[in-house]
Amino acid sequence: MGLTVYGTTLSSRLLLGTAQYPSPAVLAEAVKTSGTAVVTVSLRREGAEGGTGAGFWSLVREFGVHVLPNTAGCHTVKEAVTTAKMAREVFRTDWVKLEVIGHHDTLQPDVFGLVEAARILSEEGFSVFPYTTDDLVVAERLIEAGCAVLMPWCAPIGSAKGPIDVDALRALRAHFPDVPLIVDAGLGRPSHAAAVMELGYDGILLNTAVAKAGDPAAMAGAFAKAVEAGHAAFHAGVLEPRDMAVPSTPVIGQAVFS
Repeated sequence: MGLTVYGTTLSSRLLLGTAQYPSPAVLAEAVKTSGTAVVTVSLRREGAEGGTGAGFWSLVREFGVHVLPNTAGCHTVKEAVTTAKMAREVFRTDWVKLEVIGHHDTLQPDVFGLVEAARILSEEGFSVFPYTTDDLVVAERLIEAGCAVLMPWCAPIGSAKGPIDVDALRALRAHFPDVPLIVDAGLGRPSHAAAVMELGYDGILLNTAVAKAGDPAAMAGAFAKAVEAGHAAFHAGVLEPRDMAVPSTPVIGQAVFS
């Protein structure tokens, strides 16, 4: 069964960003190979100088997938809310990936501004996908603000470090068993995606790890398989680590030679 967010069931648990690809053709092939049902799009890309925005938007429409506009690059509540409203007009969707950046180096979210912006947009009918940290209190505030999905990072954007605080991610999953959780930012390898999905997460949002790969399309396919493998493993029942060795072959009842 697919991932359901804001009443829409998606055919894939992998969401894909559309920035930094070497060419539109490479992006198109990566989207196709990934099997994604959602791509994120920046309003800043759409409004790029030189008239490239319209061509990019036309390309995205040809993908035949859901579009998730984002407020990438916004550092204040006002800027994020204004960008979201403009994106709704341009992309004709109430969905928005909400980003309010608080730190220039780590691109860590300004969680105070994020909650405020999420509340404003939720009250105005948006379906908000907040890019947040793995903090439980912030998660609670976002849900209270109207968010029905949470998108915590597992490491800083573009760092490719993979999950750096597995305990925090596991706690977030345990505290919000019925809330769709999509890890957004910090994944660098398919194995990172599988590891997060094995914790019980519902989806992955990727950009840099695919766009900057030597073969983006092949990497997109690898991530798609890893996401599905991790999801299947979680529901199959992953064996937890043990402190002592346990023989896989039973010894009770076997003949003993002296």
